[in-house]
Amino acid sequence: MEFEFATAQRIVFGSGSVARLGALAGELGHRVLLVRSATERASRSAAPISAQLAAAGLEVTTLTVTGEPTVAWARVAAQTARAADCDLVVGLGGGSVLDGGKAVAALVVNSGDPLDYLEVIGAGRPLVAPSLPYLALPTTAGTGSEVTRNAVLACEDHGVKVSLRSAYMLPTVALVDPELTWGLPADVTASTGLDALTQLIEPLVSRRAQPLTDAICRDGIPRAARHLRAACTDDPVAREQMALASLLGGLALANAGLGAVHGLAAPLGGRFGAPHGAVCATLLPHVMAANLRLADEQTRTRYDEVARLLTGSPSATAAEGVACVAALVADLGVPRLSTWGIGADDLPAMAEAGLAASSMKANPVSLDAAALVEVMARA
Repeated sequence: MEFEFATAQRIVFGSGSVARLGALAGELGHRVLLVRSATERASRSAAPISAQLAAAGLEVTTLTVTGEPTVAWARVAAQTARAADCDLVVGLGGGSVLDGGKAVAALVVNSGDPLDYLEVIGAGRPLVAPSLPYLALPTTAGTGSEVTRNAVLACEDHGVKVSLRSAYMLPTVALVDPELTWGLPADVTASTGLDALTQLIEPLVSRRAQPLTDAICRDGIPRAARHLRAACTDDPVAREQMALASLLGGLALANAGLGAVHGLAAPLGGRFGAPHGAVCATLLPHVMAANLRLADEQTRTRYDEVARLLTGSPSATAAEGVACVAALVADLGVPRLSTWGIGADDLPAMAEAGLAASSMKANPVSLDAAALVEVMARA
């Protein structure tokens, strides 16, 4: 038995824990690049964050992300950080914003262009220098980006989303305060929450599953399954449980990998601009069903366990697990892929792109292009 487990240097979790931001940031640097979303909600959230950093004696330069970070944005962001002589990056937002912050923290100290280091479309060179200290504050409960080692960037020239990936990019501090997710719209809560659930299911059935991530997934799946619906009504207890489920999903995926859901979500999001969480959510039950059709005994046993964790029933079968997820997706009103302008003619190219995605390598069974087309058609 051989495995590795790596995560953020420090994880701070709890309602109200954002009050510790100034002290934590002050231990890491003096000149902060604050990366946040450009939305009005993000602007309101950022005001007390900036004030707390300033009160701790730190200089703050703010950089916004519109939508999802792109390769072009990462170039400009790194230049901005260098010009301000920043020695610390703070990311405040959902997974895309946190990924943008990780990318900046890495690129500031690694010379060259982002394409030198990107997977799939770039040279894929390894980073040679550790990132600037990075403090991640998630405002959604979904991606677990606060404890992962990669940053997804969109490349408009290629119509794909690809990762900048390195152990150097693991955040220095993950500061997870569930109160930062209060007031998040129900549709965003649903799609990000289902992404969190996906990131707990895929690592448990992954080819790279290992004892530590198994334990994390076994704890996280029931939390997400039981509390996601209530989180969409802004119930504070459910918000806390989903923030923890998201964190657990990030820990799991960073060390056991993902699968076909995320393998397909990357090209679909890159080509059509579809929100990552919504794409993952609508694909999940259909990928589970496709995997089961080809599953060996070990994989089927894992999916039986997923079903028991989802339903709370000690006799639940894998098929019942698929039905449970499908019902959850339907109940939460997750839109179908066609909502984003994805049609039947687009599916073969998306399947081929999905086969090249790094996430596909950990899928528990080998799905060919025809199987992936069928999955997307059903979604």
